[in-house]
Amino acid sequence: MLIRDVDIDGVARSVRIRGGRILAIAPTLPAEPGERAFDGGGGALLPGLHDHHIHLFAAAAARSSVDCGPPLDATGLAQRLGEAAVAAGSCWVRGVGYHDAVAGELDRDVLDAWLGDTPIRVQHCSGRLWIFNSAALDRLVGEASGQAGPDPLERRAGRLTGRLYDGDEWLKTRLVSQRPDLAGLSAELARRGVTGVTDTGHANDLRTYEALGAAQRRGDILQDLLVFGGTELDDAPASAHICAGAVKFHLHDDDLPDPAEFTRAIARAHDADRNVAVHCVTVADLVVTLGCLADAGVRGGDRIEHASLVPPDLLDWIAALGVTVVTQPHFIRERGDGYLRDLDPAEIPWLYRAGSLIAAGAPIAAGSDAPYGKPDPWASMQASIHRRTASGVTLGETERLTPEQALALYSGASDAPGGPSRQLRVGMVADLCLLDRPWAAARRMLGQVAVTLTLKSGRPIWIAAPRESSARSAATAEPVDL
Repeated sequence: MLIRDVDIDGVARSVRIRGGRILAIAPTLPAEPGERAFDGGGGALLPGLHDHHIHLFAAAAARSSVDCGPPLDATGLAQRLGEAAVAAGSCWVRGVGYHDAVAGELDRDVLDAWLGDTPIRVQHCSGRLWIFNSAALDRLVGEASGQAGPDPLERRAGRLTGRLYDGDEWLKTRLVSQRPDLAGLSAELARRGVTGVTDTGHANDLRTYEALGAAQRRGDILQDLLVFGGTELDDAPASAHICAGAVKFHLHDDDLPDPAEFTRAIARAHDADRNVAVHCVTVADLVVTLGCLADAGVRGGDRIEHASLVPPDLLDWIAALGVTVVTQPHFIRERGDGYLRDLDPAEIPWLYRAGSLIAAGAPIAAGSDAPYGKPDPWASMQASIHRRTASGVTLGETERLTPEQALALYSGASDAPGGPSRQLRVGMVADLCLLDRPWAAARRMLGQVAVTLTLKSGRPIWIAAPRESSARSAATAEPVDL
């Protein structure tokens, strides 16, 4: 394949790809007999992006779920769920992304008032909480369920509230379902230039790993996969396009691990030649994690996921340990107004830091956290540059990044995020994305760029429709042979 007239580091170039790798880069390259050519139109040719933190099956399921988050209010949510119930008939209605700002603290009684007969489950935007109405509870633990034994559902004064915390594994035993189709999600990622993802589910086991590998072999997943999970993945078989990554630890403020046991668990992961990745959304999570990493010793590639709140006195500690932070700058845009309402004002400057982490010398990368965030790396990059909430309030002026720093959040190495963007060079695997404009124009508003071509190992997995490069095309995102 020959791609003509592309912008590489501000210079017009042509690129020849053969055998899945870049064969040549030059000002001009003549087409060879039988070679297919693509006109780059002067757009920037970049390394394919990597989403360093995503939950694939949950994100795929969310595509067919009801969005229950802001800016909806209680009336709007009740109407949206009612419409979904009519369409669902006697089937479940599944809602996602709920925030208390919409209608306060949900429970079975609130949902019953909106939707009495149709079973419904609504997931909180934290991902830790499901809320069920009475019809759903009856299917899960009522006489009709045919299930006996204890359950982890919350009760007050002996009555079920409809709330279930951290009970996904139990819920799976009560719901007869198939894994969601990943093809649509993968195609959406390809349309945005994503050629690799890291699935960071802490409960990922060999069955999940095998299901992801099977989806990749079927062509439902077009991207390379790095899969985090538990110790069961120590011996997961790797291939050219999927391998096991870090041991994932999911901390909760109300149930923090014993430091000595946590330190031993980190050391055990290192002994198994695996890094660790620790979910840290509170200051307490972060302090415990940093202390245990210091005691166990940091292995290159150990990660802190989210780092939602980082007080000033912890910045240098993170940098001194050399641990990588994988964050979500788009949460400033998607959730910032809620943070302004709910958090102590003193904590607002600590939110989803970026610039100060880089200044301190800490490696930093980003991931969507989909379905809990939107899987659009360009919107995330833009959020890291402007740091504005949906209402236009700037949070953390000193945390703003340059466009080049923002791009590096998604264009570093998949197995060593936090470094500089990968550079296009002869011999590298042709995981590439082509923008609809030169970099000098793209950097002025990254959130508005469109990807016209995405290549995975030299194979097109997304091609925009002709003359539709100024907007994200509605054309098929199925793999196309040039």
